[in-house]
Amino acid sequence: MKKIQVKVLVTRKLPKEVEDRLCSNYDVQLNTTDQPMSQSELSFAMSNFDALVTTVSDPLNATVIQTSKRRVNMIANVGVGYSNIDTKVAHNLGILVSNTPDVLTDATADIALLLILSVTRGAYSAERKLRQGRWHGFSLVNDLGRSMQGKVIGIIGMGRIGQATARRALFALGMKVVFYNRSTVTLDFEAKRLSSIEALMAIADVVSVHVPGSGATPTVTAAHIALLKPTAYLINTARGDSIDQTALIVALTEGLIAGAGLDVYTNEPEVPEALRQLDNVTLLPHIGSATEEVRTAMGMIAIDNLDAFFSNAPLPNPVL
Repeated sequence: MKKIQVKVLVTRKLPKEVEDRLCSNYDVQLNTTDQPMSQSELSFAMSNFDALVTTVSDPLNATVIQTSKRRVNMIANVGVGYSNIDTKVAHNLGILVSNTPDVLTDATADIALLLILSVTRGAYSAERKLRQGRWHGFSLVNDLGRSMQGKVIGIIGMGRIGQATARRALFALGMKVVFYNRSTVTLDFEAKRLSSIEALMAIADVVSVHVPGSGATPTVTAAHIALLKPTAYLINTARGDSIDQTALIVALTEGLIAGAGLDVYTNEPEVPEALRQLDNVTLLPHIGSATEEVRTAMGMIAIDNLDAFFSNAPLPNPVL
């Protein structure tokens, strides 16, 4: 593709192959420090660039998007989620937004499975015990976890990632699958659809959350968490604000549920001290899509959408 004389800002570092392609096609400003940009920096970018390549760490709220003398007309978000962008305001201003679906499905589902196995088998506390020299040999009664064979996994949000996680739980772990989804979905595996999150929380041994960010009101509320069995586990690889994190910490601290596996948090990169001190939680630093192959593919899809926009072609992955 011939280099286009438009200005593109990349808000975070991308794999070298992706940055090289961008630089060969556009007048690009890269973020060499990989530090998240401030609101003022993002506002400046809105009025000084033609397009932005953004990530979940960039809060493009109404104030930023409506920056005076706005120049940006295209935002290519690197990620399947786009809760960091006020898409309603963007669309009202005629700004096109794209995302990068499909390519991170399996990688994120793998992390969900890892979290399920880790927290139900107490992997974090067992490993810490070993590393600290507190393990004194094999025992038939110490460090016991729970087997998942025959247990019930409840999937909240049966989209691509929810389905991939359900398949892993069903076929790899031998679990029974129930799910809640707002719209009807056609599945190629056995799963029971429930009418509400409340119904799911009451019967599931493991709940895995796969819904977009919820903003001010989490999808999984304190009332929902209170319905979980004391032997249940909550897994979140979606968005931090998809669940009531404060209520979850209370439930974990007071032993109201057995444990949790989290890859996302409400105010990333902040992770509450109370959460970090718990032994019954496995915590990961938002690595659901963190493989070389996936991150490169995500970046390439973002560029595909830029190329389409500046060629006056339909976006391959528009956020509608």
